[in-house]
Amino acid sequence: MNPDTRNPSCLLYGALDARFEDRPMPVLDNPHDVIVQIAYTGVCGSDVHFWLHGGIRTYVSETQPLTMGHEASGTIHAVGSGVTTLAPGDRVAIEPGYPCRRCPRCKSGRYNLCPEMKFAADPPFTHGTLTRYFKLPADFCYKIPDHISLADAVLMEPLAVAIHAVRLADVKLGNKVVVFGAGTVGLFCAAVAREFGAAVVVSVDVLEKRLCFAKEFIGTVGRSAMPDLSITPEENAQRLIRSQGLGEGADVVIDASGAEASVQTGVFSLRMGGTYVQAGMGKRKIEFPISEMCEREIVAKGCFRYGAGDFDLGIHMVSSGRLQLAGLVTRIFPFEAAPEAWETAKRGEGTKTLIEGPKF
Repeated sequence: MNPDTRNPSCLLYGALDARFEDRPMPVLDNPHDVIVQIAYTGVCGSDVHFWLHGGIRTYVSETQPLTMGHEASGTIHAVGSGVTTLAPGDRVAIEPGYPCRRCPRCKSGRYNLCPEMKFAADPPFTHGTLTRYFKLPADFCYKIPDHISLADAVLMEPLAVAIHAVRLADVKLGNKVVVFGAGTVGLFCAAVAREFGAAVVVSVDVLEKRLCFAKEFIGTVGRSAMPDLSITPEENAQRLIRSQGLGEGADVVIDASGAEASVQTGVFSLRMGGTYVQAGMGKRKIEFPISEMCEREIVAKGCFRYGAGDFDLGIHMVSSGRLQLAGLVTRIFPFEAAPEAWETAKRGEGTKTLIEGPKF
């Protein structure tokens, strides 16, 4: 059979139930769409949650299985008749969600909040990138320069998340920034804060090996700290402020972990009038120090995916050499070993795990 007519895909039917099968070849029924042949798909925390539980807010099922994956890169396979910016063979990073472009959120520039967002691997109907061919609008594909590999191009998605978080935090020249969580997004939050002018960036994690990498990755302004799990969040915050010389507290805290203790410690670590941004997803309901936020007039913001210009800025940072990606991709699995890749990420092994596109 001609491989151009097959579309091998990895579908999730429920918790711990992944199956490999052919899905229909995408059809270019919109002149502004393109079809991408997927090279790599990254594994993130949400993929692990889907693998273990079958979903987050909405769930897959036997009657509505879902192709997994959303962090992806690939090569343009075909373009619609109205596409002028891309051509077959172009190497691209994929922004895996596209909005309606018409609603008030889209028209105000906050398209990540579009209620009609079509996001890859989002139940019940939007299939993801763990497939050979994936269709999306051309303007949500970003050409990458020759010196960025397709494996590293997958990292543009978590980098865009970090850029969105740092922009929401409004990091300024000379700020003292603390980032909780030293996974991929946390590392990028720290590095982007540095590029936005932070004078001090402290990376906090419970894994020493992550902190060692983080300090090297952030560079000269970078510091690292490990919380003491035997004491309270308030005590950990004071310990952090003292040990890192933060004076009255951090100007900005970004939580990229989603852990309840980190959220609480982060709020207590801020100075009066500081800014807190929640970038990590954890339990849907937690205990939050709301009185501390009110009494100290802390600005708290949620952070959801990425918005206008975030992917462009990320690619520019990497292309210009401002941000290095070496060492972030720690393991690449073949397509048929996708569940093993999710299990590896569940165990916290390495920094970024990738899954190759289908070879068969």
